[in-house]
Amino acid sequence: MTVESGALYVVATPIGNLEDISARALRVLREVDCIAAEDTRHTGQLLRHFGIETPLLSLHEHNERDRLEHIVARLREGKTLALVSDAGTPLISDPGFPLVRELRRQGLPVIPVPGPSSILAALSVAGLPTDRFVFEGFLPAKTAARCERLRTLAADERTLAFLEASHRIAETLMDMAAVFGGERPAVVARELTKRFEEVQGAPLGQLTAWLKADPNRSKGEFVVLVQGAIAANEADTPENRRLLLALLSELPLSRAVVVAVKLTGLRKKPLYDLALLLGEKQESD
Repeated sequence: MTVESGALYVVATPIGNLEDISARALRVLREVDCIAAEDTRHTGQLLRHFGIETPLLSLHEHNERDRLEHIVARLREGKTLALVSDAGTPLISDPGFPLVRELRRQGLPVIPVPGPSSILAALSVAGLPTDRFVFEGFLPAKTAARCERLRTLAADERTLAFLEASHRIAETLMDMAAVFGGERPAVVARELTKRFEEVQGAPLGQLTAWLKADPNRSKGEFVVLVQGAIAANEADTPENRRLLLALLSELPLSRAVVVAVKLTGLRKKPLYDLALLLGEKQESD
């Protein structure tokens, strides 16, 4: 299988461990006519490691829009290009969005070559809910703006995923504990796939203390995951409502709740509160 003429390949590269690059990514990087890279020096080291001699073209946040016309012209000539960032999947807090948007607008092929992602790597080992999550990227650098952003997320029930720099990680964890509450479960993933990789889970208040306990823990690149807010009543689902209504039609409220706890595995308090609400509604109907 060879690369498609006139296409841009969006290629994920390792976030640390070079063994994580895929065989397909290596083949594409060898076969394309040119590689658009966020930092040509950084990507050059990667290519040399694998013996790849494909020419490089710089494409970063300061020149991306100026490069659009040149890249479009090359693709229309039938040339094939790859887009890479310094690490991980391009466009995820990295350059490339204006280029991909313009190519799709013009009907030119854009082909993903999936691979490493620090966000997905952290989520896969965090032990936090992953059925629903939201990626928030980097928070604002200033404390006031950062806390304001966090306040807008405080009631979000999805797992929250952030990137953070080493010189701000301590302040960010303190602000998160202040806004979300020190008991909110969270995970700090540091230097993923690299020699000093660490994944530490604890309530936010404890994570702040954990970070301060060892100066080395503030070094490197960070992903911070925070469990979403608990719903007002975690038991209030259509299925549990139907179950409780059926039980309440046959049993006293306290006995109905005991049976519901055994059947659902949920805590007694939210089921009791829901049963009270349903009982009151039945009386008013």
